Amino acid sequence: MNTVRLVIVNGGVSDPSSTRLLTDRIAQKSIDALTAGGGTVEVGTIDLGALAVDIARSLVSGFPTGPVQSAIERLAGADAIIVGSPIYKAGLSGLFKSFIDLIDNDLLLAKPVILAATGGSARHAMVVDDHMRPLFAFLRTIPMPTSLYAAPEDWGSADLGHRITRAATELAAVIRSGAPTEIAAENWSRHEHQFAGNATRADQTVGDLDFTSDLMRLAAGGAGTLGGEAPNA
Repeated sequence: MNTVRLVIVNGGVSDPSSTRLLTDRIAQKSIDALTAGGGTVEVGTIDLGALAVDIARSLVSGFPTGPVQSAIERLAGADAIIVGSPIYKAGLSGLFKSFIDLIDNDLLLAKPVILAATGGSARHAMVVDDHMRPLFAFLRTIPMPTSLYAAPEDWGSADLGHRITRAATELAAVIRSGAPTEIAAENWSRHEHQFAGNATRADQTVGDLDFTSDLMRLAAGGAGTLGGEAPNA
């Protein structure tokens, strides 16, 4: 197995951040599972709190700022992702969702993802599967079967550690199988893609457009040949 590029997306904004603590624990167990067979892992973290202003500016302008684009490129190059969000009022962090809204629909195609969240009450435990799982299914990622949620009473519980280990083991198994690469290669050509998007393989540019086609000529106010013969001049 080649070097695995693991990227953490931390939606926590406090310092210290319980969400960052949880994602770091998941990352360490994932490293242990991935290196058990002799592989190596490169880990990088995207702390959304530090990007909050840039994320807001990017949403307003419709174009990612430099720091946001850099974060998007790091995600595009990831082999596996750990995402963590605090839960506010029974929902995902607005900052976390805003960052995800800036991601091209194709960016995370077939990437294995561990879903995690933290909150102040065990009542929010289902938010991970009710909100995060559908979101990352829409992005066509491969969410791990075991999702993770930590309320204050969970931090001293052995069960949280067991669930983290289980999720990390699932991630390592999926990566070793080679399935993500095979799925991405097989499905890329079977979906419609955003033109000139920020996904790694979205390499269409203006140079790929055929300006001599009938539709392009008609759009430019010229005459086309749709339906048969070209009209007389």
